[in-house]
Amino acid sequence: KSLRDFMVIMLEEEGYQVVTSPSVEKAIKLIRENSFDLVLTDIRMGRSNGIDVLDAALKILPDTPVVMMTAYASAETAVTAMKKGAYDYISKPFKIEDIQLIVKNALEKKKLTEENRFLKTALNDRFQLANIIGKSGPIQKIFDLVDKVAQSSATVLITGESGTGKELIAKAIHFNGSRKNYPFVSINCGAMPENLLESELFGHEKGAFTSADSLKLGLMESANKGSFFLDEVGDAPLSTQVKLLRVLQEHEIMRLGGTQSIPVDLRIIAATNSNLSDLVEQKSFREDLYYRLNVIPIHLPPLRERREDIPDLVEFFINKYNTRHAKTYIQGIDQDALKVFEQYSWPGNVRELENVIERAVIL
Repeated sequence: KSLRDFMVIMLEEEGYQVVTSPSVEKAIKLIRENSFDLVLTDIRMGRSNGIDVLDAALKILPDTPVVMMTAYASAETAVTAMKKGAYDYISKPFKIEDIQLIVKNALEKKKLTEENRFLKTALNDRFQLANIIGKSGPIQKIFDLVDKVAQSSATVLITGESGTGKELIAKAIHFNGSRKNYPFVSINCGAMPENLLESELFGHEKGAFTSADSLKLGLMESANKGSFFLDEVGDAPLSTQVKLLRVLQEHEIMRLGGTQSIPVDLRIIAATNSNLSDLVEQKSFREDLYYRLNVIPIHLPPLRERREDIPDLVEFFINKYNTRHAKTYIQGIDQDALKVFEQYSWPGNVRELENVIERAVIL
């Protein structure tokens, strides 16, 4: 009891709200009836075992960290608690600053867990097909295809002009599929020199080249179990294409300067605004890689071929930039202006339309 009273005083001075229990049975009842950010429990409470509190907390409040305290410091007890899922373990007597640090770190862990779940939910909602704008026949066919493709792990090749929304569709495939709780990682294959591109993709060992002072994990390795988006894959150098082919065929990578293959579990989604068939004929793109990528082709039509979507897109972008720039008085677009929009060819596609609307909202 004296330790319990001391802990209450110490934690309340730190600004925490504290609920106590003298027994395992009451502790489990409290856990069932309340939501706690942290559980601190002794291993021994009379004839009862604090491990029962740990089990109840893990079952009822799975995201709540549990810290075990005991004067019976044994490696066996610690291992049992940690294996079951305890956040940490501290032996009595302990320093005040030690328990304060453990409590602080445990609460930060719970906060991060909640924030990550919120962000994942927000991403999942954002890339639900119902939230992607378009009612025209061509775009609806794409939505149907994306819905089917998302449930598999097949490689996808998305083609279309710049600004048509290729990355948006890639994210919709990822966040509507079974890999949505794992990373979505992307790289633009035409945005960096060859050596830097390969270092970013595959990582490098220490000493692989002059400035390689330490080991670096590549983006593909960090995306393991998730989806990897190769944007503008048609711009990838031939030497890099060979290594990408290996990823698709063997499901493994090798870091620059490395000697051992590293297995990776990735869904590859590629995109290009080039005609890869033409690049194959010109010998600037590998034919075998093209066929490996083109398992499920998705072509995004330019905006001029789905003009009936323009009114919905305009409304969506007005609402988006009203909110972002705190413009409450812009209600919509003049019908004559909308007709001009519908007749314009939009060479920059949806991206150009979005930029025009944002500029109009600001000015």
